[in-house]
Parts: sequence; C-alpha cells; structure tokens
Amino acid sequence: MSMSREEEEFLRYLLVEKQASSHTHETYTRSLRLFREWMGERFSSWQACSADDFRGWLMTGLMGEKSSATLRLRFSALRSLFRFLLRRGYVETNPMAEVSLPKKHVQLPVFLSIDQMLELLELPYRLPLSPSSPDWLPYRDAAVLELFYSCGLRLSELVSLDVRSVNHNRKILRVTGKGNKQRILPVGDPALAALDEYVRRAHLPETSPLFISRLGKRLSGRSVELLLKKYVKASSIPFDISPHKLRHTFATHMLDAGADLRSVQELLGHASLSTTQIYTHVTRSRLADAYRMAHPRASI
Repeated sequence: MSMSREEEEFLRYLLVEKQASSHTHETYTRSLRLFREWMGERFSSWQACSADDFRGWLMTGLMGEKSSATLRLRFSALRSLFRFLLRRGYVETNPMAEVSLPKKHVQLPVFLSIDQMLELLELPYRLPLSPSSPDWLPYRDAAVLELFYSCGLRLSELVSLDVRSVNHNRKILRVTGKGNKQRILPVGDPALAALDEYVRRAHLPETSPLFISRLGKRLSGRSVELLLKKYVKASSIPFDISPHKLRHTFATHMLDAGADLRSVQELLGHASLSTTQIYTHVTRSRLADAYRMAHPRASI
C-alpha cells in the first residue's frame, strides 16, 4: 500500500523543516507503514481513521507483548502525523488525542564505575598490535575512548568530527548534535593529550576527519562499536558496553561529583531537562544504597 500525499508531505516536513535525523525519519516511516498494513483494506485515508482504529492497533501490540517503549515510539509517529495534519488543515479533529498509551517504564541507565572506566582507557596501550595494523591505531582507539568519557558524546557526534573541530588552545570541541544543533564542549587534558598524540602519529591534516579507518576513510559508527566491544572483552568489566553507555557513565560521574543538572543537560545536548533527569535516579539510588550500608539505624 503506497503512501498518501499527506504522508509524503509530513515525512518531507520532518527532514526539511524539523531537521529530524535519518534514524527518526526511518522510524516514523516504518511506524506509519506498519499501521497501514495492519489496517489492510480498511485503510482508505488518514482522514478516515478513528480513535478506535488506533486503540485496536495498540491492543494488538499489547497482546503481541510489544514493549511499552516500542508502542510509545510507534504512536509517537502517529501523534506527530496528526498534529501536522491538523495544523495544515487536512483534518478537523485529532483522533490520537483520545488514545491513552501504556506508561513508560523507566529503565535506569547502565554505567561504568570510575575504576572500570580507567581500566578501559588504558587497554588500547596494553593489548598487542597485529603486524598488519598501522602503529597509530592504539592511539586512535585511546583517543576515541578518552573523548567519549571527557565529553559525553553521542556516537553520531563522535564519528562526524573533523581535526579542526578541536581547538587545543582553548581546550574546546565544536560538536554538531541532533537537529544539526551545534554546541561547544570543554575537553579534559588527558583527552587532549591523547588526541594530540594520535593526530601527530597518523599525520592528519586540518581538513581530515578526526577518526579514520586503516584505509584513511572516516571511521564508521559500526567500527567504533566493534573496537569498544574488543576492549570490553579484554577487560574485567562483567557486562556489555555500548558507546551510549559511555555517555551514561560521563553523565553519572559528573552528577556524582557535584555538577548541577542544568550544566549536564547543556553538555549532553538534551533539548529537555526531563531527559537528563533520569541520571538523578541513578545517583539517588546509589545514595540510598550507601545510606543503607553505612547508617547504623538504616534498618532494624
């Protein structure tokens, strides 16, 4: 079943006017297609859809044991579509306003302890280098890990950096985040030192991507995930780590050390403070654990 003109206009609006990421665009496109496929021959147009149709799709997802996060993501696409249709005058009422979604399950972020993080940062220098690898490779990997931890970057932000994104004199990094929004981040001395050593050994010009593959091309997100997997496997860390968990680690360690929530929000590039507040649950949980373990009258 092909897209309607209104749907095509909405998805184009996401990319051009909202400057949504390609991932968001693909997710919304898929969600709308899945609903149309579920409706089958009953689907004639978005204008003809009712709240009962959306409740039926929601019930199908619940009966199929889809997670609340998956369902909320799918319905986010539908909500955005109907807000768009309402603004453009394609519909007179919004049937999605009558649909209640399951509550979002708050899952606390997984993060590394300081000792685990320090162990991970040392590993690129300690593991043996294969004969076919360039001698700058461990220094690149060390710089990747240091920059993740120093700045709390998203994976997409890290791989899009160029050499000139780093200002060594001012100790800052220029990052392009979600929605093509730029922010300036401070960079710690250990990360700057690792970057200096890597760039010098790899002979990278100012116009080069900051992180390159063995072939001299911009390093892909998948390659970063694989190199992190390699170092975690060689460490004593007892669970899998993704680049996003390093971002969690950065935020948690900042808050544990006394940083205020607004500052961490700015550093992470979160549009809403509510997104950053999940990390306060982590720190509060750790405080509660420390209290229970240390206070003589915490429990009877």
